[in-house]
Formats: sequence, C-alpha cells, structure tokens
Amino acid sequence: MGRFPNIAAAKAKSGAARGKLYGMYAKEIYQTAKTGGVTPEGNPSLKRLIEKAKKEQVPADIIKRAIDKVSSGVGEDYQTLTYEIFGPAGSTLMVKCLTDNVNRSVSDLRAVINKCHVKMGAMGSVAYMYDNLCVVGFEGISEEETMEALIAADVDFVDLEADGNTIMIYGNPQDLFKIKTAISDAYPKVEFTVDDISLLPKERITLEGEALEEFNRLLSLLDEVDDVQNVYHNVEL
Repeated sequence: MGRFPNIAAAKAKSGAARGKLYGMYAKEIYQTAKTGGVTPEGNPSLKRLIEKAKKEQVPADIIKRAIDKVSSGVGEDYQTLTYEIFGPAGSTLMVKCLTDNVNRSVSDLRAVINKCHVKMGAMGSVAYMYDNLCVVGFEGISEEETMEALIAADVDFVDLEADGNTIMIYGNPQDLFKIKTAISDAYPKVEFTVDDISLLPKERITLEGEALEEFNRLLSLLDEVDDVQNVYHNVEL
C-alpha cells in the first residue's frame, strides 16, 4: 500500500484550534460512553478514545464531564455522517461529522463548498476510492517480530509496513483491538504511536500551484466547521 508517510496528512487536523479539538473529543467520548457504557474497562472503544484524548493533551475534566453527562442522564444525541466531496484537479475528500443537528452540518458544509467552487458527491461516488481500515503504529520491535506475534495470536491483518524504526499494521476495523492485544501480549513494553480507524485512499495524487492553493483553502475552511471530526483525502501534502 505504501500509505504510512501520509497517515498524518490523511486526517488533516493539524491546524485545528485547541478549543475545537476539546469539543470534538467531548462529543465523541459522550456518544461512545452512551452507546457502550461509561466504564472504560467494559467499553474498549471508550478506553481507546480516552487514551487518545490524553495523548492529545485534552484536560481530564473535559473527559470526565463528557462521561458524567451520560451517567446523569443528559439526553444529547449525536449522529455520525460522512460527506463525499470532489475537490480541485481530481482531488477527493471524505468528511466525517459528528452532529446533533444534521441541517446545520449540511448548511455549514455547503457554505464551504460554494466558497471553494467544489462539488458534493452522491453517496458512494467517492467512498469506493477509499479503504476503511484500522491503523496501528509503534516502535521497538522488528517487522519479523511483529509478524510472528500476529501469527502466534492468529490475528488477521491486511498489510504491514516498516519505515525506519516504525512498524505500521493495517487491518479490518473490527480487528483493531485484536492487533493491539497480540502485540502487547508478546511485547508489553511497546507503546502505540498510531491507533486509529481511518479512511485511506487507494491512490494518491499530487497538486501544484493554484490547484494546491485551492485545496489547502478548502481544508482550512472545513477545519473551521464545528461538526467536522475528520477529513480524509487523496492528496500528497
């Protein structure tokens, strides 16, 4: 696949304001706790999300408030929606939103689309160009040792890459916890640097000049939309 160098760019969240980042995690933690339970030990998805939030320096009180909302019976309800966009010069984007107001999300996204003169695609018009995969990355063991650990635990994976000292494993989303457990059980000291479920493009393109400027402007405006959680795209940045 050769996708490892682009993992950071795929989410396009590096420019997100700290306040928005906190809000994004608060909503996702709330929804995950509401769906699967408020105890991290009994809700692996919540445990993983809390660990990710802490790595991104989300304050503990924000995490606690989001979980306490569920325990207290606060009736918020968020939906996950994915919008497909045709960007400039053959670029494509998958925009994932977590929202409690679908009309607001659509309105905000259409405002960005109109400003950037791009096009929103119908359902499935862009999605087929992406693979929905879990991505697990770490350092400290070799590619051979990683392979042996996965085989010994009888864990399926789609691909495995080595880039310097970093190992990246790609698998089906439902196998994320199995992959992490297989590595942790065999090598307890390994710390995971990447732990995600992502939409990865099957092919990437390079933009230059005006097209690249237009694409970066599109990313910047999407980043300002409150309901946008993740932006995945096929452009080498």
